[in-house]
Amino acid sequence: IYLRTMQFIIYIFVYPIIWVISKFPFWLLYGVSDLLYLLVYRIFGYRKKVVEANLKLVFPEKQPSEIKAITNKFYHHLCDMIVESIKSLSISEKELKKRFTFTNIELIKALENNRRSIALMVGHYGSWEWIFILQSYISHKGYAIYKPLANKYFDRLVKKIRSKHNSHLISPKEAFKVINEANQEGQLTINGFAADQSPKLNKPRYRSEFMGINVPMFTGAETMAKQLNLVVLFLDVQKIKRGYYQTTFSYIAKDAKAFKDFEITDKYYRILEDQIRKAPEYYLWTHKRWKHRKV
Repeated sequence: IYLRTMQFIIYIFVYPIIWVISKFPFWLLYGVSDLLYLLVYRIFGYRKKVVEANLKLVFPEKQPSEIKAITNKFYHHLCDMIVESIKSLSISEKELKKRFTFTNIELIKALENNRRSIALMVGHYGSWEWIFILQSYISHKGYAIYKPLANKYFDRLVKKIRSKHNSHLISPKEAFKVINEANQEGQLTINGFAADQSPKLNKPRYRSEFMGINVPMFTGAETMAKQLNLVVLFLDVQKIKRGYYQTTFSYIAKDAKAFKDFEITDKYYRILEDQIRKAPEYYLWTHKRWKHRKV
C-alpha cells in the first residue's frame, strides 16, 4: 500500500508538468531538450561511464576524441527522444505523420492483401517512440512487446498514449497467448519486437556476436514467427533532422519456418549492426547490453 501510494503521489506531481511541456511548440520543446542535455550530460553525467565503456568496447579502433564526439551527439539525441516522448501526449495525427514517415508502406499493404501477419523487429535506434503512427496507415492490429513500468500509473498512461493509434502494449509473458488468439480469430496483427536488449542469464537459449562481442540473445521474435507463421520484417529508422524521421521496411524472413534455428536472429543483428555503424550516435548506449559478454 505504501509503495502504491508513493507511486500515485509521484504521478500526480509529475503528470501536470509533462502535460504542459507536451503542449509546447517544437521550437520551445527543443529548448527544453537543450537544457535537459546540460543537466543529464554536463552536470549529472547520467550513465556517462556506461555509455563511454560501451562505445570503447564496440569501437576499439576509434580514438578518444571520436568516442567523446559520439558520446556528445548521443546525449543530444537522447534528450530529444525524451521530449519527443512527452510530446506524444498531445501531438496531432497530422503533425506526427509529417514527422515520422514510411518510404514503402506498400510492402505492408501487400502483406495485408495476402492475409499475412507480421513480426516487426526493430532496434533501440533513431526513434521508437513515434512508430505507433504506423497503425493509422494499415489494417493490422498492432501489438508491441514491452517491459511494464514499475509505476502502475505511468504504465497505464503509456498504454493509453499508444492505444490512440490502435496499438497495444503487452508483456512478454502474455505475448504468445494474445497474438495467437488474435490470429486464430482471423485478425491480422503486426507485432513489434525491440530484440536488442540483454536477457537475464538464466533465460537465453542462444549466444552470438553483436558488434563483435559474444552476448546472450533474445530469440522470442524468431520463435513466435515460426510458431505462428509470421512474416519477419526489419524497420530501418533514419533521423533526417531534429524531430524528423524516415523509415523503411525490409524483409528478414518471408517464410520463417524455412530458416534454421537462430538464423533469423543473426540476420536481424547483422542489419542492426550496419545501421549502428553508419551513425552510432542514434543508438541507445545507456543500456548495459554487453554486461554478460564472454571474456
